[in-house]
Amino acid sequence: MIRQFELVERVQSYDPDADEDILNRAYVYGLKKHGNQLRASGDPYFSHPVEVAGLLAEMRLDTDSIVTGLLHDTLEDTDATRDEIASLFGEDVARLVDGVTKLSRLEIQSESTKEAENLRKLVLAMSSDIRVLLVKLADRLHNMRTLHHIKEPARRRRIARETMDLYAPLASRIGMEKVKRELEELAFAELNPDGRASVLARQGYLRERGDKLVPQIEVELVRTLKEGGLEAQVSGREKTPYSIWRKMQTKNVSFEQLSDIMAFRIIVADVAQCYQALGLLHGRYQVLPQRFKDYISVPKPNGYRSLHSGVIGPLGQRIEIQIRTEEMQDQAERGVASHWIYKQGGPSTDAPQYAWLRSLMDILDKAPNAEEFLEHTKLEMFQDQVFCFTPKGKLIALPRGATPIDFAYAVHSQVGDTCVGAKINGRMLPLRTQLSNGDQVDIITSKAQTPSPTWERFVVTGKAKAAIRRFIRTRQREQYIQLGKSLLDKAFHEEGYEVTEKGLEGVRLNFKQASTDDLIATVGAGLVGAREVLTAVYPGLKQPRKGSADVVPISRARTGKSGKAGEGGRAGKLDGEQIAIRGLIPGMAVHFARCCHPLPGDRIVGIITTGKGVTIHTIDCATLESFSEAPERWIDVGWDSVSEGGGGVYTGRLKITVANQPGSLSSLSTVIARHEGNISNLRIVNRSMDFFDMVIDVEVSDVKHLADITAALRATPAINAVERARN
Repeated sequence: MIRQFELVERVQSYDPDADEDILNRAYVYGLKKHGNQLRASGDPYFSHPVEVAGLLAEMRLDTDSIVTGLLHDTLEDTDATRDEIASLFGEDVARLVDGVTKLSRLEIQSESTKEAENLRKLVLAMSSDIRVLLVKLADRLHNMRTLHHIKEPARRRRIARETMDLYAPLASRIGMEKVKRELEELAFAELNPDGRASVLARQGYLRERGDKLVPQIEVELVRTLKEGGLEAQVSGREKTPYSIWRKMQTKNVSFEQLSDIMAFRIIVADVAQCYQALGLLHGRYQVLPQRFKDYISVPKPNGYRSLHSGVIGPLGQRIEIQIRTEEMQDQAERGVASHWIYKQGGPSTDAPQYAWLRSLMDILDKAPNAEEFLEHTKLEMFQDQVFCFTPKGKLIALPRGATPIDFAYAVHSQVGDTCVGAKINGRMLPLRTQLSNGDQVDIITSKAQTPSPTWERFVVTGKAKAAIRRFIRTRQREQYIQLGKSLLDKAFHEEGYEVTEKGLEGVRLNFKQASTDDLIATVGAGLVGAREVLTAVYPGLKQPRKGSADVVPISRARTGKSGKAGEGGRAGKLDGEQIAIRGLIPGMAVHFARCCHPLPGDRIVGIITTGKGVTIHTIDCATLESFSEAPERWIDVGWDSVSEGGGGVYTGRLKITVANQPGSLSSLSTVIARHEGNISNLRIVNRSMDFFDMVIDVEVSDVKHLADITAALRATPAINAVERARN
């Protein structure tokens, strides 16, 4: 464990003006609060906060960050309070400690919810101060270094998976590649020890074959550059096992096929020398196709700058070369921490490299719950990127597979909501077109446009998905509210009452709703019955009105019968629950299949269904194939003569193609009504500029009745095609 004076000396080595007193007080306070607490390793718990503070000192962060590292677990694991920390160490430190603190005190049901809630709080905290993330990363790095002390394998894997899925990408997003690489390696060792061992074995084999290979290549590269009049520092290294494994998986190649198992870093004095070095190396060695990337001209979103190229270098070895300045190297290794300015309080989150953070804030605003926020955040962070440009030349970084819709939402949420088309490199192309590197995208908008639910099928960014889902939820809610108001008005008017805001407000809590609109929406969604709300507002109305028993359903009124509605949700039983079907045992429960809608006059067969009785199908129903290997379930049945044309009401289903012109629906309904049919349901399944495809349920007496209606519809000019539906 780092001793008190050693920590102070580390901080003062790069920041002579650091407040020694507050560092000492924080060390003693943390030691006292954690007291006799122990870690899984058996070490004093305070050794963890001290090591976290040491890692932050290696990042050369300011005093408040170091103090936060010493105290980051006090709110969670001790009796310390935020107010106490604020009074002793200042409001900034208290805010940082609170931002890092997990939500372990909340009663959260699942680990996924806990992870999502923690991420939500972390994003909110680091949006105002990125140091929260730096402390969190240092905390996670030390926890991963000591992960092997945890005895439960499932817990180790969960922590490792969370690190790989969340914290390593976050470290990459702020340019801290050194931290990212170590987190990935530690997580990889836990999640896939066999894969890591395999890569290490291959690396060891190659190392034994050519243990002097790297130094020889370094000497040759230095000689090549010096001959061109350029002084440079050259260092070589092997890629980490995880980076090799990931490339083997993503590129579907073997270990031997990888061109960049070895990487050589070339450090020069300035940007001009970067390109000079690149020219010298490309002039001397054969360049590997599609391996050159210029991150100096177009930096990565995290601020990373460098020239990358793959060549067949000295000794015929495939190598990757990275050319950069000292400043670029510091940025590549330490990322955000390299920009920290002690006197000015560090970098602002308004900088371009924090655009991803602002995007996460947009997602946080649109996501209805923590789980969806976590889903969209992972979409936002874990995909390879393409770089596109606005007509004015602004660079927009997007995940691979992104579409113009993703581009529009990346520009601004309002642009995404009103997008109607896109020009890609001057050509109008569909909105589902996948963008490529270097594309110039011009978004066409209209104030009348709103997000389409179909967009969600092809967008890939979390921000776009969150915005589209939010719009869908809002529109659906509006529809539910409208329907709910109609249902409530009808229920209240039947009893001679008016629906009032006051009345609904008084019973809102009975249904656990936050507002009266929420209550109305639940009625519209069918989660709460309108009658239930009525009886809650007027408790004396728990029984239906006197005389309601005299109200006859329309299906029975049309036949002049008083029998009950048919099984399976359709009218059609004869008086007294009698269904005139031959071959059934008296009293047996009968259902009519909704896949084929059998009618009197159809050839039918019965299928015994466990727990339901007998289900009646037409003899040509496609569903019967699934029962071909169970002949014991088949029953030979037929319609009794009394049922054929006997006045019962049955449901027949028609598929109809109607011309998209004024009066078409009127003609359709008129024809059906003239032939004594009744439309019980209508659904549009497809629409185009010229025609609508519909599925209509019609109440008829038998198959002949349905055939008469079908013939009449076919003779109607506005109707293009009619056929009986079998599903």
